[in-house]
Amino acid sequence: MSILNLKENKHYLAVSAFYGSERARRSQLPLMAHIDEGLRVLQAMGSSLTTMEAWCIHPLLQDDSALSQSLAPGSAFNEWSLDAMPVLLAMEYRAVANAYLSHHCLRADDVIRLSPLQAVNDMLVADKVQNRKDFDIHHRHSHKNRDRLVLYFNNWLRALGVSEQGYQELVAMLNASQADLQP
Repeated sequence: MSILNLKENKHYLAVSAFYGSERARRSQLPLMAHIDEGLRVLQAMGSSLTTMEAWCIHPLLQDDSALSQSLAPGSAFNEWSLDAMPVLLAMEYRAVANAYLSHHCLRADDVIRLSPLQAVNDMLVADKVQNRKDFDIHHRHSHKNRDRLVLYFNNWLRALGVSEQGYQELVAMLNASQADLQP
């Protein structure tokens, strides 16, 4: 499925409603850019539609506040009657991703538990590639915890089996697709 067609999918529409016009605090990029670029990574990896749907809704379940909000009547989560399989994948993503956040990062040999589900690990690749790309552009030279964040992204990509060359190729693909969208 093309990303343009996915933008009509209820899982994409749910996260779009959840994020609205919000922007990232530091970079001021629309929060939906994270979803869109992650979808491009997943598409490049040949991920399934269900994986891409789970990727779309992961922010609705990611942190405790979002999870609680998603259960409220009238939430974007409930309004769109999301399918069970993407929800299950997004919950597994939540468990794995939240088990190793940047404040857990101590050393280059930290052990990161991956999911037994390849779809979830694919979502983690999309997340870490997209987040590191934005970090490299907007924060690598200015963030107060930059050294820890460099180690954190390196640890995740190593655990997920993404080489530096593989990362650079995915970033080049994202940059090229972004250039295609420019007027």
